Amino acid sequence: MWDRLAASDPGLLRLTAGLRTVTAIALTLAVLAVLRVPVPQLVAGAMAAMVATFALREKQRGPQAVTLALGLPVALVSVTLGALLNQQVVAGDLFFVVLIFCAVYGRRFGDRGTALGLIGFQIYFLSLFVHATISGLPALFGVICVAFSGSAAARFVLLPQTPAGTLDRLRRAFRARLAQLLATQAELLDAGPDGVEKVVEELRTGTARLHETALMIQGRLEDGTSDPAVARLLQRRIADAEIAAERLGLLLLTARSAERTDTLTLHLPGAPLPSGGELPVRDEATAALRRDLKALRVLMLRPAGEASGTALAHVRNRLLGYREEENLPKAAPAVQDVFRGLGEAARAALGLRIALDGPQDESDDSPATARSREELDAEDAAIEISEESEPEKAEPAGLQRPTTRAALQVAVGSSLAIAGGELLSSQRWYWAVLTCWIVFLNTASTGEILVKGYRRLLGTVLGVVAGIGLAGLVGHHTWTAFALVLLFIFAVFYTAPLSYTLMSFFVTAMLGLLYTLLNTYSMSVLVLRIEETALGAACGVIAAAVVLPIHTDRRTNDLLMATLDRLADVTRGAVDQLSGGTGGDLVEQARELDQALADLRAATQPLTHPITPLRSRRDTARYVVALLETCAYHGRSLAATAELLPTHPSIAADPRLRGACGRIVHNIEAIAAHVADPRSTAEIETGSSIASMLEPGTARTPRYGRVTDRVLRHLQRLDEAVSGLARPLGVAGGPAQPGK
Repeated sequence: MWDRLAASDPGLLRLTAGLRTVTAIALTLAVLAVLRVPVPQLVAGAMAAMVATFALREKQRGPQAVTLALGLPVALVSVTLGALLNQQVVAGDLFFVVLIFCAVYGRRFGDRGTALGLIGFQIYFLSLFVHATISGLPALFGVICVAFSGSAAARFVLLPQTPAGTLDRLRRAFRARLAQLLATQAELLDAGPDGVEKVVEELRTGTARLHETALMIQGRLEDGTSDPAVARLLQRRIADAEIAAERLGLLLLTARSAERTDTLTLHLPGAPLPSGGELPVRDEATAALRRDLKALRVLMLRPAGEASGTALAHVRNRLLGYREEENLPKAAPAVQDVFRGLGEAARAALGLRIALDGPQDESDDSPATARSREELDAEDAAIEISEESEPEKAEPAGLQRPTTRAALQVAVGSSLAIAGGELLSSQRWYWAVLTCWIVFLNTASTGEILVKGYRRLLGTVLGVVAGIGLAGLVGHHTWTAFALVLLFIFAVFYTAPLSYTLMSFFVTAMLGLLYTLLNTYSMSVLVLRIEETALGAACGVIAAAVVLPIHTDRRTNDLLMATLDRLADVTRGAVDQLSGGTGGDLVEQARELDQALADLRAATQPLTHPITPLRSRRDTARYVVALLETCAYHGRSLAATAELLPTHPSIAADPRLRGACGRIVHNIEAIAAHVADPRSTAEIETGSSIASMLEPGTARTPRYGRVTDRVLRHLQRLDEAVSGLARPLGVAGGPAQPGK
């Protein structure tokens, strides 16, 4: 059950965020209850504690403490201005717009600027929510101080979280998700014709979740490790395990069919299965395969302290033995390929275990296992940290700076929301402003804002229905209502990364309880909440579409070009190193490719959302992203193989590969040029297969296990996937030019 929890919530980040926020609020309420403050101040304390907890974004404890300390005076000044301007309609509204602009513009100063801006805005909103007055300021000051103290106690004493601890939990999550993927792959062997599509869909989901966890680990390596060499080693082993697991899934799909499986099968939902997904022959080899898939899963999950003993050593030796041709069982070539893939996955598991848990007992090693350890040791010793600093990318200046643009958009949208909100209600107009503010958080295009506004409105409508029922059940039972508020707050932070609609639902249901506690609840108040939310979302979309707009097409094109550039860099660098040159920091280049693709995938959500009316564009966007995920997989595999070259005893550079790579890089650059300028005359080149492009007389039948043959397979698939991008993106193609 712990492994399932670790897999569903990598690093326990959502659980920690929810528990920490609830704990901070509970501590604040406990202290205020002892002081016997009135209910409005209890509500203010709960909201302030929540803001002080979720606003902080730094990963190190020291910077977190500094930001929290700076946030307290910001909060006190904000609530003071709120109380002073509460009755000054024009001056108060103008100041609120200026505050919103400054809060958003503060994002350019990093996590601390973002946190202080968020605290300033939310505490000002709190003063409006509880109708703060000048006479009540001393009491509110005390409440806010208690709230910040409760947040500090929850963060630094009761639920401390260090970067190293978070990284350790993420590594546990990676193991758990890898084990879940292996379990799904085992199910694939026994799936019948009617159930194979469901299993393949689970295989796609498991592969995507494993990749998501790998990206999360890569993003925290710098903070979670003290030694750059350790960080690089762990990054390498995580990448090896991810690639081996994905390759194993492809080999299993191929073993079920009469032809080699296209990598796109694992990346495009609804992609047809090759040859209809025929069942494997149930013979001794497939029985052994089924047994060894389960054994690999057990080895991956077993902690270091339990991964010892003769039985486990025997299993490990058997799996690693499949890397040797003489140990392969008699079976069809496709099934033998799966056993080879098992051997490579076992090697990746061994490398990951050594990187995570340190040296292991070697007394029961077989010759094959000993050779695998020697290869891993040689790779570890060869890992060096590049001292070359990356040149800083020039950021846009003036109005083109993202923070400046967003600040202007939010300011204009909030002005519209204030004007419209005042017409709906002179008392609760601020709900429209809050919605306008929130739809701009973590969004960068008009389409993203539209989708986020729709989700918030849907969650609000459902939350109003729940709030009506809860208000009737709870009545005026103060502490029962506060207990439910705490439960909903936990649900808000636990579901936020999963579903913005769910988060909005719990927020609105919680507000219904808070209105009940403040004796301001009525049906009309909750209906007004829906109206103000719809107005705020509409104002946000209008501002994003009119003020320095960034349309979804423009943003996705920019990110698509960035992804293609990263793909070209990885391909060029990997093949250059495999040809005898120096390809640079290939692991870091592969990480940059993965991050660029993740940004593109997030930006295309407005195009792939179920409510989009443009079905053809939705299908095209999904197809292009799936093809790019296929390209990224082959690019990562090429980079991982190239990284083995300096130390691996059975790998030698092959200069012929450099020529085979030229067409792929040319086609990537041609597609990027067409995306940048649709009038570009660049064309992709088509022609014979990659294997046939080698020098005459050197072609031979590929044999899995020879590194050149494996590289050729990845290059061939990459060539096909890149050529496949040309059709949906409207790039013309022609035969390869002589000499290229």
